[in-house]
Amino acid sequence: MALQLTDTNFKETVLDANKVALVDFWAEWCGPCRMIGPVVEELSKEYHGKVVIGKVNVDDNPETAMQYGIRSIPTILFFKNGQLVDKQVGVVPKSVLEGKLKSYIS
Repeated sequence: MALQLTDTNFKETVLDANKVALVDFWAEWCGPCRMIGPVVEELSKEYHGKVVIGKVNVDDNPETAMQYGIRSIPTILFFKNGQLVDKQVGVVPKSVLEGKLKSYIS
């Protein structure tokens, strides 16, 4: 299951992680977010232990969303060794997210 990331645990869980991270910025009221949510959950199961996969509710965690300039949701950010390396805005097929993940794992 994807980790529930907050303003409090984001640095420790994502930025201080010595691995690749996929972070889904979403909100309860966002229809497209509900469409991509199951894809993020699938990836979290498939890449468990290899990649940090988490979700940030932008309504509950505005500091982290502001820090990364999140203006549209869903937005998925990719981090490698604590550095932002890629961004995907909007709903995309699982293959797009998986392709990006694989390119950063190697």
